[in-house]
Amino acid sequence: MNPRPKRPMDRRLLAALAEHPVMASLVGVEMADRFTTTSTPLGILASVPLGDLEATVQRTLAAGKIVFVNMDSTPGLGHDPGALTYLKKIGAIGICSTRAAIIERAGSLGLLAMQKVFVTDRSNLHRSLQAIARSHPDLVQLMPAVVLRYVEQQARDLGVPYLAAGFVQGEADVVEALRHGAAGVCTSDKALWELRRSALRAS
Repeated sequence: MNPRPKRPMDRRLLAALAEHPVMASLVGVEMADRFTTTSTPLGILASVPLGDLEATVQRTLAAGKIVFVNMDSTPGLGHDPGALTYLKKIGAIGICSTRAAIIERAGSLGLLAMQKVFVTDRSNLHRSLQAIARSHPDLVQLMPAVVLRYVEQQARDLGVPYLAAGFVQGEADVVEALRHGAAGVCTSDKALWELRRSALRAS
């Protein structure tokens, strides 16, 4: 797999993950607003109505955050090139989707792209790995987090930073994901958002 050449925003993203291994999953406007008051730099917006999306994206930008818009969980937002152009226009930094074609198009527009992968069995994993090899995302989100111990080698072989998501409920889950090669985790648990990698090493 030949990943995309690194861009300035890629470097900023990887630098953030190096110290902040938790990406906040932001379900709705209220949670997104709470996120802007924290020190955690990374988030994923989901379930934000289309009419509120631009203002919400702008508030996260003003707070200095790197936020991905989950295109699969944004009511009223399609999955066509026009949707990507709209997100770029309103200032979105990155997108998240299960759809490989969307991931490919996002890169051509200069958007960061995170591909979500739900691992249900070995055949599903094989198909997902093939899709990732074609789409060249900046990040991969593997779900649920508990499967990471079984697919660690395949995930490492992707050559793309990957995050664990789903059933991340405590600090021990974060440590476990990092131990299996993840660059971080995604969670809506606010108690975990401000965890720092240095604190985990010290614990």
